[in-house]
Amino acid sequence: MAANLGRLSLYGYPQCPFCSRVLHAIDALGLDIEFRNTMQGDEYQRELMTATGRSTVPVLRIESEHGKVEWMPESVDIVAYLENLDQG
Repeated sequence: MAANLGRLSLYGYPQCPFCSRVLHAIDALGLDIEFRNTMQGDEYQRELMTATGRSTVPVLRIESEHGKVEWMPESVDIVAYLENLDQG
């Protein structure tokens, strides 16, 4: 299944309650998604600001097998997206 996911990265920080919601879903679904802590990595904060124009988290970075990158904000949307991946 991991090959179908493309490459996923979650931008956020552990103390964020909305990020925690997504992290719990990732754990419950047994997914292996890189966590990019925006409070510990200045480069992650810059990447997020450059891509979205805002610093609010969580944001899921979705890179397809062909290199196309999409950015998905909002914890509820991210969890729904991940649950749909798990079903596919």
